[in-house]
Amino acid sequence: MSGYILCQTKKAKIPYYIENISTNVYSLEELCYYFYHNLYLIDESILNERLCRWLQEELELPKLAAKLRPLFERNYSIEEFLYPVFKEINYLTYEEMKSLNMQIQKLAEEAPFLREKRKGDELVENGMYVHAIQVYQKLLEEETLEEVREGFTEDIFHNLGCAYSYLFQMEKAVECFRRAYEGSRSKDALIAYLLAFGVTKTSEEYQNLVRRLGVEKEVLREIKEKLAEFGKKPEIPTDYENIDETLQKLTRDYHRSTGS
Repeated sequence: MSGYILCQTKKAKIPYYIENISTNVYSLEELCYYFYHNLYLIDESILNERLCRWLQEELELPKLAAKLRPLFERNYSIEEFLYPVFKEINYLTYEEMKSLNMQIQKLAEEAPFLREKRKGDELVENGMYVHAIQVYQKLLEEETLEEVREGFTEDIFHNLGCAYSYLFQMEKAVECFRRAYEGSRSKDALIAYLLAFGVTKTSEEYQNLVRRLGVEKEVLREIKEKLAEFGKKPEIPTDYENIDETLQKLTRDYHRSTGS
């Protein structure tokens, strides 16, 4: 597998819509790419009869569809579904298959709560912030998160704060970072909390918080440098000759990230 996707099979006229990252795939190669890079996002919303029907009708792969359909009649492992799909076009090299096997084994051995957190993390990486927030919030309703490992709850609060900040919901982000810091008392959690607080609140409120927490000068210098970076206005090139197309792209990106 390489950085580009060279199609060996037919390209679909009607794409297969992957709901959890709001993305269309048009070929078996694109589907394999998604599977390989998003193991934690593979669930029944993707592996279903609709996918089999798409493989059969759009990609004209009836034998592959027939091989996959019986799996839905029983409990099956994720590799039972993925391997026939990868094998159809020999998508993975030997080393990549070994790596995939290790990832699947690791996933199977992980605690359910940890798998859900990683699902949220992958949603954030794909820019699906609203879906990620829903995953994190549901996890935080559980009372036994710390059984996974110490500090697990704080990690979820931190990542939830990041998701909120990407949607510019800074008040909610600040609250999440506060919860993460109060639980862990780590330097990194403190910096995240103060950064979010500093770009959201007034200078007076920020200084009052710094004094109340007794923040060390070294940490304040690091935060000051980061806040200065945040203060720089990003230069976003605009194609003024195609302003409508630019606006449409921004709109599509917004709807994709919010799941709307």
